[in-house]
Amino acid sequence: DLELDLQRCQQLSVTVLTDHQYLSNTELKTITNSRAPQQYRIRAKLRTYKPQKLHQSVKLHCSKCNSLQEVPDRDDFDFILHGSAGTAPNPELHNTSWYESVTWTTQEQKQREITIHFVKHDEMLQHPEDTLLMVEGGTRKEIWKLSKRFKCVIPVRSTEDDLELLDLSAPFLLQGNVKYYGCKQCSTPKPMKNLSSLAAEQQPSWEPAEIAQVLGIELLQYVFIMKFTLVDETGALSAYLFDY
Repeated sequence: DLELDLQRCQQLSVTVLTDHQYLSNTELKTITNSRAPQQYRIRAKLRTYKPQKLHQSVKLHCSKCNSLQEVPDRDDFDFILHGSAGTAPNPELHNTSWYESVTWTTQEQKQREITIHFVKHDEMLQHPEDTLLMVEGGTRKEIWKLSKRFKCVIPVRSTEDDLELLDLSAPFLLQGNVKYYGCKQCSTPKPMKNLSSLAAEQQPSWEPAEIAQVLGIELLQYVFIMKFTLVDETGALSAYLFDY
């Protein structure tokens, strides 16, 4: 557990980095007065680390504009799905040459219409583990259940002419336990009909990067970020950890 390890490091008087044994120890004052990039080996104490909660270290990074974003929480997704549920599915967009559509009404007091569009391959439905779905009107729990059974799930809504993605504050794609997000600044979302080119491939793999590309989405990557403050007798140094 990294959080416990960091707490233990703070309790120790000295933390020794065990890599790069061929380098001699360098004082932090020397490092802060040197021009980067350089390689050093240090002997220092860990004074602080941020963030304090480990889950807060996970961010979303756009490699195009180099922005960092917080991972949206469940409430954000619920709010966007609730808003999209107000748009009734357009029957004229059902059962095209590349997907098959099924609609039903929920039995709850405030009835909802849910439509699932099953993307076909060679005019045939694929096995669930190979199938991409587009869902209109579903709740977060319903979409999550579908993502456990089918390979990919894309939440969508109807327009007059085509199906389209929801607000990019929501995940544009769910695959298993992973939610995929797009950069609002760098993406230019395209209609869902652009997916038909992937469906026509000999063996559609439904890779998130390929789906993002044909839908005009700049894919955000999950990154792990932490800041450490290291000290010795000569000064302090801020160290940043950034990794995919």
